[in-house]
Amino acid sequence: MKIALLGYGKMGKIIEKIAISRKHEIVLTIDHDNLHDLTTENLQKADAVIEFTMPATVLGNINHCFNAGVPIVVGTTGWYDKLPEVQQQCEESNSTLLYATNFSVGVNIFFHINRLLAKVMNNYPYYDVQVEEIHHTQKLDAPSGTAITIAEGILDNLDSKGGWVNVLTTDDKNDDDTVADNQLLIESLRIDSVPGTHTVIYDSEVDTIEFKHTAHNRNGFALGAVLAAEWIHNKKGFYSVDAMFDFKS
Repeated sequence: MKIALLGYGKMGKIIEKIAISRKHEIVLTIDHDNLHDLTTENLQKADAVIEFTMPATVLGNINHCFNAGVPIVVGTTGWYDKLPEVQQQCEESNSTLLYATNFSVGVNIFFHINRLLAKVMNNYPYYDVQVEEIHHTQKLDAPSGTAITIAEGILDNLDSKGGWVNVLTTDDKNDDDTVADNQLLIESLRIDSVPGTHTVIYDSEVDTIEFKHTAHNRNGFALGAVLAAEWIHNKKGFYSVDAMFDFKS
């Protein structure tokens, strides 16, 4: 496949390396220094686009790909309030988009088991639950998209919680808001050089159950994004990563 990369920072360079190792060709890379190269003609050189940029630029990048008729894999988070509009635009223009809060194979296994665990824990209401996520200090959004997906998996299966609330903790700040009993706490910590750690904690008076995923580096995210580009090749439609990771059990 021929792949274009929108976003050529640390993640983009890792994606490039993994794509080449899987016998793909990188035909275009775009970052803030060469935005003038983001043209329909250049995008159409690719069979698929992988997008890892920022919430402020992702919608424009999606529009460019729809106009060029090139499938796009979107790894940027922080724009999901626009999902219904983007889905409508995708379907009306007969375009192709696959998005995910996290493309890592391990994280998507974690998402699946998290939902199953919440179904089990719904029978034991004396356990309280919260989500903790830790990322590097350069991460712009809080909570992480991955943490939101984890929280949604719990909320869909646990009767005791009606919504989530976020508390952000950094070296110099703690948004220490009161959390109601029927709210699911997502605690976000920002620590230098942490690729991403997510923990679901069920706590009672007698014991604590922790379910954790720890990313050692960005390679898992990058590999998943390349797998997603391979998966959407020659497809049409609007997809979440759940369509690619179609767990049966």
